Amino acid sequence: MAWAKEIRRKISSIKNTWKITKAMELISTVKMKKAQDSVMAKKDFVMEMLKIFVRIEDTLKDFPIFKEGRWDKILAVVITSNKWLCWGYNINVMKKVNAYMKANSESVDFVTIWKKAASFVARTWNNLIADFSYDFSDNIQPIYTKRVSKLLRDEFLSWKYKKVVVFYSHFVNTIKQVSVSKEFLPVSSNDMKEYLSLIASKFYDIEEEIKWNKDISYYEVEPTKEDLAEHVLPIILDMMFYDLLLEAKASEHSSRMVAMKSAKDNAKKIAWALTLKYNKARQAMITKEVSEITVWVESLKD
Repeated sequence: MAWAKEIRRKISSIKNTWKITKAMELISTVKMKKAQDSVMAKKDFVMEMLKIFVRIEDTLKDFPIFKEGRWDKILAVVITSNKWLCWGYNINVMKKVNAYMKANSESVDFVTIWKKAASFVARTWNNLIADFSYDFSDNIQPIYTKRVSKLLRDEFLSWKYKKVVVFYSHFVNTIKQVSVSKEFLPVSSNDMKEYLSLIASKFYDIEEEIKWNKDISYYEVEPTKEDLAEHVLPIILDMMFYDLLLEAKASEHSSRMVAMKSAKDNAKKIAWALTLKYNKARQAMITKEVSEITVWVESLKD
């Protein structure tokens, strides 16, 4: 019966795998929902920022964050995960980076977020100027994202780079995530306004709020619009980058959820097939033993 013990051992192992993958699927589902809900948490703040932005947007055209850099050099930000087990999430982002570098002749420096991105840059012998792999957990805090967005802003405003491009996984839905390259800097005032409007419109009547805002615009405000813009624009950029990280993290958890569901379903199928094989073999052995006993009894009668 050694073969029976071996099959039972395999069945037990597969069932344990099924339990683990099911637990990981549930954990990823909860974390994905939490990443999505983080966007809703700042709805009131975004609406107030939009009201301010509408009042200062006529003074923004000369700000340096809206102008392309002087040198043919690109600062690339690569956002992956700390772990595998999330299907093609990391691989697709890395493929996007490779495709972008082949299509563009400019020199590229890298900033990485999470370990798989840093490992990718090291393996490809590219120039890494900053790594934030150990600064973030699954619970992304704005205080840490500000450090990254400030670095990107400072590097861009130093005129060393033509633009800043972020490579991450865009969250479409729980089943579909698309790896994209998004130009973070320079940014246009229209992009900023659309970003704020898109979030605020989910919770407010934008036209009514803006109309009310314009009705009180005759008040004199200190400091000047230009001084106000210098403080407001970095805050909006911080929020935009924070949302990119939330979206990337939601994509990661969604991809891992789907991968673990697939692994769970496969483990269940294998366990069922092994159980069927074990039962058939066990039934065949019982039938054989019964036949042998019957033959032995008949031989005694003779």
